This record gives sequence, C-alpha cells and structure tokens, in this order.
Amino acid sequence: MHMPSITAGYLAILALLYAVLALQVIRLRRSSRAPFSDGGNLALHNAIRVHANFMEYVPIITLMVAFLEMAGASPSRVHLLMAALLLSRLIHPLGMSAAAGSLRFSIGRAGGIFITIGLLITCAVTTLSRISSGGMN
Repeated sequence: MHMPSITAGYLAILALLYAVLALQVIRLRRSSRAPFSDGGNLALHNAIRVHANFMEYVPIITLMVAFLEMAGASPSRVHLLMAALLLSRLIHPLGMSAAAGSLRFSIGRAGGIFITIGLLITCAVTTLSRISSGGMN
C-alpha cells in the first residue's frame, strides 16, 4: 500500500477551489448584509448552495478514490476519476450562476451533477467489487 499522492494533488487543487467558493459566499454575505441566511438574495442563495454541494460530494468521492489508489488502482484510472471530479466541481458553479433553462445552466448544473453522481456510483461499485474479490487488503 502506498500514499495516495495522485489523489492528494487533486485534493489540494479542489481545496483551493473550495476556498474560492467560500470567499464568494463571504463577499456576497457582506455586500448583501446577510450574515446568517441568504437575505433573499438569489446570487447569495446560489453561492451558498454551490459551496454546500461541493462539501456534500467532494469528501466522500475523494476518500473512495484515495482508497482505490492505495489499493493499487492504476494511476491513469485515479487521474481519470479525480480529473472528472475536478471538472464537475468547476462546471457546477457556472451552471448555478446561469439562467434556468439556458445552455450554460444545462451543461454546468446538470452536467456537473451527472458527472458527480456517476463518480459516486462508480467509486462505490468499484470499491465494493474490490472488497468482495479481496483486492482491498
């Protein structure tokens, strides 16, 4: 077993993205004078949801990919999984800031969550498959 250095590199990039999302929420809270909720500001509401959505999915997917990497998954597979996660987390905020029904909305929001849910399922099934075949020991 080795340290999941590929996953760690992507996680560092994702952490920087998370910081940007947090700073966006802080900026909008200050400009809206809404320290606790969204104050009825749609942009702030969307920024809060983007920030929360990131935190709802990134940790569990990253953890599963790290386990797969430590269990010997190929570097190309780990890069593919983590690059897809990074892509999904980059396009999701773009969709959330677009008008509902627009192409940007569809690609960003729907595409981002489609990739994310696909990764969640792929990582879970792969992990369960490796465990059942003794490949995670």
